[in-house]
Amino acid sequence: MKILSTFIAATALGLTMTACGSDPTAGTKSASDTITIGSAAFPENEIIAEIYAQALEAEGVKVTKKLNIGAREAYIPALKGGEIDLIPEYTGNLLTYFDKTATVTSAADVQTALTAKVPAGLEVLDPAKAEDKDSLNVTAEFASKNNLKSIADLKGVSNLSLAANPEFKERTFGLPGLEKIYGLKGITFVPISDGGGPATLKALLDNKVQVADIYSTTPSIIENKLVTLEDPQSMFSAQNVIPLINTKKSSAKVQDILNKISAVLTTSDLLDLNSKNQGADKTAPATLAKQWLTDKGLI
Repeated sequence: MKILSTFIAATALGLTMTACGSDPTAGTKSASDTITIGSAAFPENEIIAEIYAQALEAEGVKVTKKLNIGAREAYIPALKGGEIDLIPEYTGNLLTYFDKTATVTSAADVQTALTAKVPAGLEVLDPAKAEDKDSLNVTAEFASKNNLKSIADLKGVSNLSLAANPEFKERTFGLPGLEKIYGLKGITFVPISDGGGPATLKALLDNKVQVADIYSTTPSIIENKLVTLEDPQSMFSAQNVIPLINTKKSSAKVQDILNKISAVLTTSDLLDLNSKNQGADKTAPATLAKQWLTDKGLI
């Protein structure tokens, strides 16, 4: 999964930062009249953190930022200790961080379990519809030819090849899940170790494979007009964007501002924001956040 891959890389980064004494969470605690906002060490999360920060500032809330912190091992203790107060998170992976035995996957079940497992002193607010998670994609031509809308529709297609990270072959949300949950058998698996990146995309566009596991907010989905197949049985765990906040800073005003963001933030928004950030213009997260908030009428 993208978040897992990012998590592993970010863990190494977090450990390096700590070893070098440059961890942005190190030092003083957040001031009592200020909300200090953090982010994980990848652009999408920084964009969402900027959205939170600018929305709060627009309503007169004093904000400071400590972005690109690293892994959960770095920023969850910082949240508990008060060095930061707020960070954008993803429901499914946050749940398994707090409860490694969790098996629920639907958005509602994940949210219920997560709310119960968040430790004292922290809380989650309303989740957004926006998700960043594994998704199975096909070309528009292949979807049209085979009348594909959901993963279940693949059952009527023969001689399928699927590209994904090597671990997809064994994981419950991978080939075993496709067989157990959707009854899909006989799929030829093509392992490609790039996390749904360029090599996976090329294999799909060249028809070396017909299905590819590409993370749901990857710009290549839009750029190549891919069709993301629906997952009605929630084989992939929900990964809704959600604010994780230190309870001491979770006032009614702050909750209202952040919940309004969650009410309108969609996966399509994240795709668009990531495309602009990673595309030719390389638009900065702060600029993207301001434009998005303006477009949504939130500032």
